[in-house]
Amino acid sequence: MSAINKIFIAVLKPALLGCVVAAILLLFFPEFREGEGLNVNILNREKTVPPRLSYYEALAQSAPAVANIYSQSYENTGIFSNRSYSRISLGSAVIMSNEGYLLTCYHVIRNADSIFVQLQDDRKFHAQLVGFDVITDLAVLKIHEAPDLVVMPQMESLNLRVGDIVMAVGNPLDLGQTITSGIVSRTGRKGLANYFDFIQTDAALNQGNSGGALIDSNGYLVGITNASFQSRNERVDGVNFAVPYALAKRVMDEIITSGTVTRGHLGVDGGELRDGTGFLVRSVDKGSPAALAGIRTNDVLTAVNGQTVTSAEIMEVVAESAPGTNLTFQVNRNGKVIHIQAVIGKLNPALIARS
Repeated sequence: MSAINKIFIAVLKPALLGCVVAAILLLFFPEFREGEGLNVNILNREKTVPPRLSYYEALAQSAPAVANIYSQSYENTGIFSNRSYSRISLGSAVIMSNEGYLLTCYHVIRNADSIFVQLQDDRKFHAQLVGFDVITDLAVLKIHEAPDLVVMPQMESLNLRVGDIVMAVGNPLDLGQTITSGIVSRTGRKGLANYFDFIQTDAALNQGNSGGALIDSNGYLVGITNASFQSRNERVDGVNFAVPYALAKRVMDEIITSGTVTRGHLGVDGGELRDGTGFLVRSVDKGSPAALAGIRTNDVLTAVNGQTVTSAEIMEVVAESAPGTNLTFQVNRNGKVIHIQAVIGKLNPALIARS
């Protein structure tokens, strides 16, 4: 057999074998026939677009419930002059009910002769000051004859955690409503005399944000934006604070009901132990309910009325107790556990605000 024939046979055998295999496949697997089977035209394949990460829906229901606040005060230019000039303060407020009640920061409207509210639909109203609370720096306003108000979405039980996404809604620098975003940096930051906790966030706050809303990724109110941390010696960014919603709501309801906020008073100063197991008393006010009950410096308060609580919870229990209430404190004194009953007094906000 010639060399050419050998080459021809070597090429022909695989070709014939391939044809036989193809025929068998087409016979027993009809889905491989023309017009059937998979579409292998890759060029015509539809492109898949990944879903867009957006908080548009959350903001659409909550942002219209944040209003701009302009408070105006008049001051005389001097003793021998009848001239006066007006000072305008800028801030934000949150619409909390269909009845026209709004929450804002007290420092925004303090000493104001007139307060104006501008809604996001450009309607403008004169606002009435219902009342304020110096300790939380909150104030309640009311606007009248304001139909079709957009009320801020609210949920009583919000388990706010460090790392949760939050957004600040307000009117910084009078630029118009602006949204900034960040996370919850910390919860449990102490306010005045340990009587309440702040939420700490890195969502940017500027002048005009005070009294605005801090909302979560679902659009629910988690706090009233209050202030950013400032240092005289260095620039500080990303350290901002808000009053928690549950506390702000309690303050608002009490102001609406009685015009003021009444808190219980024990008369101790101190802080939380590092392990969080109690409240270390560093000082006791002379003549205070704590002093009269026998609580001493360096005592550690670990429980109230038989319930183990943290430092923050102890002071919240005291603050929320009506004056005249008897509370029994479990005290660790030099390694010995004792129980002391104290009659809670009434807190003077002016003394706390000056401390």
